[in-house]
Amino acid sequence: MSSSLLDRYFGSLAERLETVRSTQAEAIAQAAEHSAASIASGKLVFTFGTGHGALPALETFPRTGTVVGFRPIVESTMISFHHVWGDMGARQYRFIHAQEGYGKAIMRSHQVDPADTMILFSHSGINAVIMDIALECRERGMKVVGVTSIPHSSSTPSRHSSGKRLFEVADVVIDTGIPKADAALEIDGLEHPVGASSTSVTIAIAHAIVSLTAEKLVERGVKPYVMVNPNTTGKEAANRQNDENYEELWRRLKAR
Repeated sequence: MSSSLLDRYFGSLAERLETVRSTQAEAIAQAAEHSAASIASGKLVFTFGTGHGALPALETFPRTGTVVGFRPIVESTMISFHHVWGDMGARQYRFIHAQEGYGKAIMRSHQVDPADTMILFSHSGINAVIMDIALECRERGMKVVGVTSIPHSSSTPSRHSSGKRLFEVADVVIDTGIPKADAALEIDGLEHPVGASSTSVTIAIAHAIVSLTAEKLVERGVKPYVMVNPNTTGKEAANRQNDENYEELWRRLKAR
């Protein structure tokens, strides 16, 4: 990558992050408020995405600086798209994330509570599985947060029988502002743009929600269980803290 293209990429990414910071602060705060309310009441904040949208969902727990109460839903068929050939490959993923009803099957495998929160990550916000889950959660009385690109989603028809897109269903919408094509760097002599940024932006949003949730829990007088980095000289103390964190998660799950 030439220095010019490198500057363009990081400059573009920095601009997009700044736009999110300056325009989506209220929505992120609302998402954190719902999350804090769920966790403070002993409930869970589920996170989910398909394809690259699964990556910010996975970042919410357990990793350093995250809070017990966030609960990623991980479907192997939804995240193994890096396999171009063979088991659970790109073609299987491309097929299954468009199958209406699969999201409902996922939800039946999790004992959710109306006081739980669901955070959904989807750049397009139009595909069947994401919409299945968004609509199912709303029907069950859960608060739904949608992290999505309104520039993309608003210009693309839904692929769900409801005719709805994520931004039209979620209680709270956090707009990444990422362009429809996601990649936005043009190179002379190359037909298609490079330099995708949706994953970087959504992961930043995910950590912003988790961090603000921790602050709101403290403001409520609830001490959050925070994951600690064990890869330091304080490994033993970190492991003790993280084991306590895992026990707290088990207490929440066993109460279902």
